[in-house]
Amino acid sequence: MSMMFSAQEDLISIRLRSLGRLFGQCIKSAREKCGRTVEQAAWLAGMELSQWEAVETGYVPHPERLRPMADALGISFERFSPIVLICRGAWE
Repeated sequence: MSMMFSAQEDLISIRLRSLGRLFGQCIKSAREKCGRTVEQAAWLAGMELSQWEAVETGYVPHPERLRPMADALGISFERFSPIVLICRGAWE
């Protein structure tokens, strides 16, 4: 029974990391598409460079950071929200 519980925890952890990475890749792709550097995007979102870089590598930002990130990418939040919905499990 404990082996099953451990395996379930591992699957949850893998799922969370995978969704975080997917979100990060979407952010990176959107940033590159709009022609912004990491430094520019971070500054426009009011974030430290290291924070933006962490998001692009899979760190899941606090939900209050999402709207400023969308603004920094020149994306309306309505257009940005599908990315968030697809990756919503990363915030669990």
